[in-house]
Amino acid sequence: MADSPSTVRTLHKGQQTRATILEAALTLASHMGLEGLSIGALAEVTGMSKSGVFAHFGSRDELQIAVVREYHNKFEEEVFYPALREARGLPRLRALFDNWVRRVAVEIDSGCIYISGAVEFDDRPGPVRDALVDMVQTWQDALERAIRIGVEEGHLKPDTDPAQMLFEVHGLILALHHDARFLRHPGAVERARTAFRRVLENYAAPGALEDKTPARKRAPGARAVRP
Repeated sequence: MADSPSTVRTLHKGQQTRATILEAALTLASHMGLEGLSIGALAEVTGMSKSGVFAHFGSRDELQIAVVREYHNKFEEEVFYPALREARGLPRLRALFDNWVRRVAVEIDSGCIYISGAVEFDDRPGPVRDALVDMVQTWQDALERAIRIGVEEGHLKPDTDPAQMLFEVHGLILALHHDARFLRHPGAVERARTAFRRVLENYAAPGALEDKTPARKRAPGARAVRP
């Protein structure tokens, strides 16, 4: 039996309310960390009752996990999926890093839930930590897969260790976040980009970083694109 129109409207309204609460929770967590989240604080920000917020999440753990998943969804939309439009290999790997850096640059004034969450929950077993680990590992797996594809495409050296390259690239993002957000160094973003180019130079196959576009097809006055 199909739901009645009133039931459908109620469900839709409930979904909208939950989405509104989740958006507010994500903003709070970005500035205050996941530990700064509470049903009471969220009720105050959204103008709802504590029981109204609780009805949508049930517990603080469920609220924190929902925020982690929402952050991950937005991360994928801004960093991962746009990069898939690029060609396999170095073009896609560059896009993944560029998108990642752009997101970190935006988060300088708010914060990265992956990074702040790791500090908050690194030694605290439980469902929230498990959710964080799962999301971060999913992203690292995707980045490592892009590196492996770079090897398969002949853009990276055959003896490239994908796990090692991933470690180095991830380290650049951690350093960028630290220097840009904590130390407020104005040149941190460009330093991260420069460091990434050096990582590519270390792992790239001979000739892979050269611009192979015929000169006649370049725009007038355009220079060769460098990594």
